[in-house]
Formats: sequence, C-alpha cells, structure tokens
Amino acid sequence: MHFNAKIAVTFLQLCLRRGQFGKRLRDKGNGMADEDMAIERKKRGPDRQSRSMGVNMDDIARLASVSKPTVSRVLNGSPLVNAETRERVLEVARTHGYAVNRNAQKLRQLRTDTIAVMLDFGAQRGGSIADPFVFELLAGVSEALSVRHQDLLLSPTGTTDARSCQDLLRSRVADGFIFLGQGNREGLLRDLARTDVPFVVWGAVDPENSYCAVGSDNRLGGALTAARFLRRGARRWLFVGDTSHGEIRLRYEGLVETAREANAGVTVDQLTIERMAYAATYAAAKTYLADHPKPDAVFCFSDTAAMAVISAFREAGHIAPRDYALVGYNNIPPAAHFTPAITTIEQETHIAGSILVEKLMQQIEGGRAKSTMLPTRLIERET
Repeated sequence: MHFNAKIAVTFLQLCLRRGQFGKRLRDKGNGMADEDMAIERKKRGPDRQSRSMGVNMDDIARLASVSKPTVSRVLNGSPLVNAETRERVLEVARTHGYAVNRNAQKLRQLRTDTIAVMLDFGAQRGGSIADPFVFELLAGVSEALSVRHQDLLLSPTGTTDARSCQDLLRSRVADGFIFLGQGNREGLLRDLARTDVPFVVWGAVDPENSYCAVGSDNRLGGALTAARFLRRGARRWLFVGDTSHGEIRLRYEGLVETAREANAGVTVDQLTIERMAYAATYAAAKTYLADHPKPDAVFCFSDTAAMAVISAFREAGHIAPRDYALVGYNNIPPAAHFTPAITTIEQETHIAGSILVEKLMQQIEGGRAKSTMLPTRLIERET
C-alpha cells in the first residue's frame, strides 16, 4: 500500500475510534447509571480492550489482588509500581488475554505517542526514495522510537509549510517531527523554528540555524577528501552534487577551501545533480565526460552517486582508480563491496537515530535541545 493510502486509513480509523470514545463520554455525562452502562456494554459485546476473553481492568485488579489504579499504572509503564507487583499484574493480563487498546488509550492522554518522520521526497526522482542511506537513518529512528513506545507516522501528506505542521500538532495527529534531510526545505524549517512545534533535523549543523540539527561535520568531510586528492597529486577535481542543499554545500566548501589553502594549482569543477538518484547521476556523468576534460579526482555527494559515476566513466574508458581518485559519502554497506571498493566519508547512522529521537523528546517534555555534530572520518578503500 502506498504511504499516503496507509496514512489515510490510519487517520480514518483514529477518527472512528474518537467518535466511539466520545459517545461513551456523552453517555456517562447524560447520567447513565453504572448498571445501565454494564448492560449497554454487554449488548455491544466484549470491551475493545479485552478482545479475547472478556476481562477488563477491574477483573485484572481482582485476580492480581491489587487496585485498579495500580493495574492502570502497570499497563502504562509507570515506574511507581515495584517489580514484583508489575510482574504479577502482567502475568494475569497475559494469562487472560488482556490487550491494551493503544488508540483508545491515546485519546485519554495529552500526548499521542506518535512522531511524524518527514522524508525529503522532493529531492528524489519521481517522489520515490532509492538511496539505502535514507533507509538506514529511518531504521535507526524507528528502533529508537520503539524503545520509547512511540509510534511512527511516515511523511504525512500536506505538510508543506509551518502552518500545516502546527495543524497536525494541534489536531493531535503527532507530538513532534523528525526531518530526515534538509534538502530545499530551509525556509520551512526556519519558519517552524519560530513556532512552538517540537522538531529536529538530520542535516547540516550550522550555528546560524535557530533549530536543533544532528549530522556529520560536512565541511570536514570535504577537507578530508581534498587532503586525499592532494596526496595523490591530482589537479583536475570534479565535485558532483547540488550545493543548494545545506549539507552538500558545506562538503563542497570544505573541498574548495582546502584546495585553495594548499596553493597547488588545483581546479575544481562542479557537476550539479538535481535529482538524487542513480539514473540521474549516471546520465549527467556520461554527458559531462563527453563535453569536458577528464578529471583526475571526483568527490560525490553520496556513495550511490559514486557508483553511478564509476559506471558512466568506465564506459568512456576512464577507469577508477587507475585514471582518477574518487571519494563518496555516507559509507553505506554496498560501498565496501562495489568494484572497485569505494573510498568514502562515514556518517555514523547507527547512533544518529537514537540521538534524533532523544533531542526531540527533550523538546516534547518542555526542555531545549542543542545541535550535535557526529564523528566524521575518511574510510580509505580502492578508489
């Protein structure tokens, strides 16, 4: 099912549940006696929170010899209940097939326990995501959210400006936002920073930005690449990437500044890639080589782009590493097994997800979160 379709179905289900919950509150508010409520529930069938055996929280409390509030605390993960009591209550619940209806539970809480994760579909060809690096980030975020018992809502439709994000928050669809990639959304992010919406961004960590970002030292990544090219004695460099993206711009600046400081007669050309996809990069690299001098060093905005460049250049007889050095970015797993193995700048995605979630939860809980720069290093391989 398409992401947008899933979101629509989930939202419809939430609305239906909200209507049922509201009806129960109205019934109680209209003075319906407890006995009448019990008869009414019996007519409707088993409670939604006890689908398999018909037990409810009162039954769990009686069977576990504890109070109903204690059962509620246990099922909500409260630290106020000691381990022995918690295990006894959970064992009774498991034995009798009691399952908490989380959607109904959310409607009774101030929070939704749902985080919206925003992918940068605009930078991808045809609105699809193909780069494995994005999925590594997403997997890390998903795992970190599950540890905190948070649900993940993937790229809600219509969130194109700060107002739409605020509307999602106020309508209790999500508690906050994680943006995976700044892309060309800098205007949106700056506007959102002037609101009370909790959010955090994977991308360029810039002191001038007024929002919390987590990312590698992109400028250092460019400098490390330049140092490798200088050691090889390369003089005609090519940078592949769209510098309108903050992260990619900093990589380019680090590359150019280091080359300039070396005063080694280096020229740096640029090949702008508008769509971050293999096919688009491959086509652009093939066209570039037909119209320009062959570079002796290439720095690509991603490992996927590096693979496309290697393939396009190979068809023209320009072979890495024999004829040119090449450095990619991200250190995705296939980079080590590609032929030739790709030298790359590593971003520590295995810790990025947990840091992004931690920073966002700090904001949701009323605190402030500072930007974090992750360790950045060059992984030397064949290219």
